[in-house]
Amino acid sequence: MIARYTRPAIAAVWSDEARFGHWLTIEVTVAAAMAKRGEVPAEAVRVIREKARFDVDRILEIEKRTRHDVIAFLECVEENVGPEARWLHLGMTSSDLLDTALALQIREATNILLAEGKRLAQALSEQAIRYKKKVAIGRTHGIYAEPITYGMKFGLWKAEVDRGLTRLETAADEACTGKIAGAVGTFAHLDPAIEDEVLGELGLQAEPIASQIVHRDRHAHFMTAIALLGASLEKMATEVRALQRSDVREVQEPFRAGQKGSSAMPHKRNPIVCERITGMARLLRGNALVAMENIALWHERDISHSSVERIIMPDSTMILDYMLFRFGDVIRDIRILDDGVEKNLAEARSTYGSQAVLLALARKGFTRKDAYEMVQSRAMRALEEGGELEDILLQDEEVRAHLSDDEIRAAFDIEKHVRHVDTLLARAGVSE
Repeated sequence: MIARYTRPAIAAVWSDEARFGHWLTIEVTVAAAMAKRGEVPAEAVRVIREKARFDVDRILEIEKRTRHDVIAFLECVEENVGPEARWLHLGMTSSDLLDTALALQIREATNILLAEGKRLAQALSEQAIRYKKKVAIGRTHGIYAEPITYGMKFGLWKAEVDRGLTRLETAADEACTGKIAGAVGTFAHLDPAIEDEVLGELGLQAEPIASQIVHRDRHAHFMTAIALLGASLEKMATEVRALQRSDVREVQEPFRAGQKGSSAMPHKRNPIVCERITGMARLLRGNALVAMENIALWHERDISHSSVERIIMPDSTMILDYMLFRFGDVIRDIRILDDGVEKNLAEARSTYGSQAVLLALARKGFTRKDAYEMVQSRAMRALEEGGELEDILLQDEEVRAHLSDDEIRAAFDIEKHVRHVDTLLARAGVSE
């Protein structure tokens, strides 16, 4: 991922230094476990612990010759350790190292993502409470419908973020799987107890039956959970964008001091962060599809997945980290524009009461068809000719023959649309 969209903490997870560091930890842990069983001299393990180190530049230099990163790594370690290095990598294969280290990186990246996601969920909770009674016109198909509150909007987003984080955590737990089973996974040169001990010490689960690799359905699940959470952020960012349009003007994402909106038009305040989030979600979906393509490999393994994962795993976690952070920034400082909210609510011309009138007529004995047509014709008049639907009905003799003035006015009481907001927010996990 380019530096523009990469934050330092998660970039460090995927650095060469971190990857080789995990490799060294795994190799030393395996050697120590074998020493307990008398398969490796204890003195060799002591020397290895004392001298084992690596240099990234040296590994990359060796790899130019070997064209094999694990062999290059082992040669570099051997240059520092000396003869005792022969006790490293006994019975192991490259994927034991690569896949187990990848599991450790997934766990570290996921911890960062979960922490950032929880900060976003907290910001959404705070805004849900702040705006729980802020009435606005709801829309279906982009058309005015019935009133909602901004608290409900933030609350439903908070609940969706929570679901996404739960999915991510579950998928990461599944992907945090290692193997120390050797070539083609048969334990021909290793005791399965070694794997149990090493992975237990590393806090990972073992692949029950490996081939030469940890199976990639696990990683596809993880990448899909990332893409789903990204899609949820895209949904929310798209709503902010729609509400910030000049002809709607109910919401604005933060616009910082000194910020510019257009190289040509000084008046512009564009929803650039939300547009960026919308676009980046597409990358996550694409990478999830690629992760699914990685599931089918030849026989016990090939490496068609390997080069791909060097890109999609770091990129997707970095992208999601950036999206969570930036959208949290938007939510914390979002502006709700009272004038626009009130203008749009007024422009509905009280048609938001149409369902309540229909129901009131149905209770008086009207068929649903007749009640619908009676209300629809008056609502169309309000929208096309001007005037409030409530006023039109109060002056309509046919309607007043069946509904009292108080019954008509009650249909347009906005309070009914917000009276359950506390219950809804509580169901979304929002509490004051």
